Amino acid sequence: MSAQPSNTPFVSPHSSDERTWAAFAHGCALLNLAGGIGGVIAALVIWLIRKEKSAWVGFHGLQSLVFQAATLILTVLVVTVVWVLGFAFSFLTVGFGTIVAVPLMILVFFGGFAIMGAGMIYSLYAAYQVYQGREFRYLWIGDLVYRRLPGG
Repeated sequence: MSAQPSNTPFVSPHSSDERTWAAFAHGCALLNLAGGIGGVIAALVIWLIRKEKSAWVGFHGLQSLVFQAATLILTVLVVTVVWVLGFAFSFLTVGFGTIVAVPLMILVFFGGFAIMGAGMIYSLYAAYQVYQGREFRYLWIGDLVYRRLPGG
């Protein structure tokens, strides 16, 4: 979260329709529960469809898309690397490394769910904020997306 600069094209108040679409863009993170990438796809669709009609909704759609994709990639990357290293360690130590590797692999697997859950809670908080008409930016990602937009 950060304050908007005074020269921003995203000034309040926003219409009820804009607030709803922006909230949907963030709230679609719940769809990740159903298949891992449902929220990413929904945020992409909202951004593509609504970006021309409302710069504010477009910003929130793109911001949500980038945040959800980053969360998904981070989770998959961490879990995959630890699992590959765990199997390699077990194999190279002829099974003796399994005593260390398997518990660590299980812990990281559940840690991946924790990362996704924390990301979902953060996205739902974002949905609530924009539905209330307040500006919201994800840490690091919000400013990055804003700078990439025309006029940002």
